[in-house]
Amino acid sequence: MRAMILNKISLFSENRAPLELVDLPIPEPGAGEILIRVSACGVCHTELDEIEGRTPPPRLPVILGHQVVGRVDRNGPGAERFAPGDRVGVAWIYHADQTCRLCREDRENLCPNFQATGRDAPGGYAEYMTVHQDFAYPIPKVFSDFEAAPLLCAGAIGYRSLKLTGLKDGDPLGLAGFGASAHLVLKLAQARYPRSPVYVFARSEAEKEFALGLGAVWVGGHEAESPLKLRAIIDTTPVWTPVVEALGNLEPGGRLVINSIRKEDADKNELLKLDYPSHLWLEKEIKSVANVTRADVSEFLELAAQIPIKPEVEVYGLEEANQALLELKERKIRGAKVLKME
Repeated sequence: MRAMILNKISLFSENRAPLELVDLPIPEPGAGEILIRVSACGVCHTELDEIEGRTPPPRLPVILGHQVVGRVDRNGPGAERFAPGDRVGVAWIYHADQTCRLCREDRENLCPNFQATGRDAPGGYAEYMTVHQDFAYPIPKVFSDFEAAPLLCAGAIGYRSLKLTGLKDGDPLGLAGFGASAHLVLKLAQARYPRSPVYVFARSEAEKEFALGLGAVWVGGHEAESPLKLRAIIDTTPVWTPVVEALGNLEPGGRLVINSIRKEDADKNELLKLDYPSHLWLEKEIKSVANVTRADVSEFLELAAQIPIKPEVEVYGLEEANQALLELKERKIRGAKVLKME
């Protein structure tokens, strides 16, 4: 099978082709596992964090990719949940031990033995992959393969982020950054909280125009002051400055939800701009998002199909993975980037 593999950790400024196209044997499904013939895989900023070492894979080489859509090719011993030919998806959560206290409390995203697809186990930048049947999801018919792929991470993590805001219909919502996840959060917020105006903070003019086109009531730069204080802001950026600026735009008791597995290294003076009276006083809160649960993925897929929520996508060939990642690094984004395996 063809696969794009990561052989070493490096910065994009030093290596603009960090992934290598290789031929590998098709993996064998183990007990309880399914073998998936991959048709599409979303490209996520987390892949940049893996490549550049902010959340490094424990072993190299590794196949990246955790927004995977394909069809069951065959089942391993004891795997009976899906039949060959069924369309399924795989998300960031590849495995959790299902026995620890956090798993028993339905917080498997915090499991100490959490394994991530495309980091701790081979992912979807390949023509085939295996996963335990309990960590695969049926894909609703309303979505194409390319539309479904971003829903498995950008959509599911956005759904979890929106839940963590505690937003009520009518509360103003802010989005800092407007890439794959944020544009799906905007669509979801419009459906779930129709009276809640959405304010978008973005760096590029293309992102601002995209947000307005999808129904944002206001757009501005990350340093801009919103027309009114916001009940909640979801930050999806890879850097620190928008976090500090967002805190200044919260109303008393407001909550900032940071939807980012890692932040890129900041200038040492950047964090010194935090001013307690204007940024944190009056019981403002900061909440981080860590991974997703299987329930997040399943609930969001069902909800997205009902609304429906369909992402804007840009499609690339598997061999173009480096180009897609470079554009993501350079913030050349409109919706979500997806690799096709054909």
